[in-house]
Amino acid sequence: MATSRQAEAASPWRAPILFAVLVALFVLEGTTRNALFSGSWNTSLAILNMGLISAIMALGVNMQWGYAGLFNSGVVGFLALGGLAPVLISVAPVQGAWSAGGLRVMSALLVGLGTVGFAAIVWHRGPKRWRVPGLLVVLIAGFFVYRWLFDPAVMAIEANQSAQYGNLGGLGLPVLLSWPVGALFAAAAAWGVGKVALGLRSDYLAIATLGIGEIIVAVLKNEEWLARGVKNITGIPRPVPYEINLQKDPAFIERAQSWGMSVNELSGIWVKLCYAGLFLVVLLVLIWLSELALKSPWGRMMRAIRDNEIAAEAMGKDVTGRHLQIFVIGCAVIGLAGAMMITHDGLMAPTQYNPLRYTFLIWVMVIVGGSGNNWGAALGAILIWFLWIKVEVWGPQLIGLLTMPLPDGTVKQHLLNSAAHMRFIAMGVILLLVLRFSPRGLVPEK
Repeated sequence: MATSRQAEAASPWRAPILFAVLVALFVLEGTTRNALFSGSWNTSLAILNMGLISAIMALGVNMQWGYAGLFNSGVVGFLALGGLAPVLISVAPVQGAWSAGGLRVMSALLVGLGTVGFAAIVWHRGPKRWRVPGLLVVLIAGFFVYRWLFDPAVMAIEANQSAQYGNLGGLGLPVLLSWPVGALFAAAAAWGVGKVALGLRSDYLAIATLGIGEIIVAVLKNEEWLARGVKNITGIPRPVPYEINLQKDPAFIERAQSWGMSVNELSGIWVKLCYAGLFLVVLLVLIWLSELALKSPWGRMMRAIRDNEIAAEAMGKDVTGRHLQIFVIGCAVIGLAGAMMITHDGLMAPTQYNPLRYTFLIWVMVIVGGSGNNWGAALGAILIWFLWIKVEVWGPQLIGLLTMPLPDGTVKQHLLNSAAHMRFIAMGVILLLVLRFSPRGLVPEK
């Protein structure tokens, strides 16, 4: 077994070859037009941009699982929290919202936090015989004060220009500032979750994070004063030019003509290239920092805890504290990716946060790429996202080819209608093949 693992990680050319194959796929998507590829650079770059964001998500999950063995099944929730940051930081303020109830909402939230903090003090420092009654009194009194402040304020905010807004709006600050704020939002939530759940067994941690993730998404869907809920928020500012502005620029028009391209096509490619540059810089910086951390004494300690918690604890290591540390860092990276995704889409729609896409698929990316290896996680994320998009096109073509000999009828029609599910079948097949022939991923941990 040890020999096979050594052989699996022995080839230094595996990662460069796989990345070269990945580059070739995107070049074929941009230059070749046939039944398999679109022949459009706009499509190729659009897939690449979301692949780079997915790579950052996978990097956060890889830190938690690959470094420390923590199973976070609530990725979608921390991603959604990060996505809230561009709305609250970069969107313009809503006129009349703060005067309608903004300060009262903030007061209610402070009362809620104060209640939790005071309850913790009563529980830990109060006399033993009065702990339970004191805790109940604090929680019940805090709840009623919180609702007294919160409910009227929310109703007033949601009634303010409800057809178009009905929310607080943002601060109107530069959108790039919202990216680290998104990371802070997710890190703060992860700290709260980790303080409670990281003392549990690994299976209980998975259940707890799954529930927390769903709660966060449910809050975003239902609290319209925060981000309009299911009514969505559009027009989130961009850090790159708008296509319509480029199409009106005489210099850009002249450049398009000199390159023999239409202005519309070149403007779309230019904007996507700008996004790709930003996302690639963020991804490379994160991988660089992750590699430095992984090769440091801290990284070796984290892997020692992952491999044998009992032995690490016997050597005096604070296992729970280190777990909390890496859990917060990983969720911060996921929150950063969530803010980047909302900025890229220009749309905040809580209904898009599907656990299948933003938890299960991210885990597939990490497992296929190679958990514990930062470059492997990035490779797996971009590759799986490319296949996830292309299988939607390739699946119906494959089903049509396979059912061609069949006579027209119910069976053939059923198979053709089932082509929409090829994505899930393809991901399952890819995962099984990788686990069978390369169980440590395409680029295994050294």
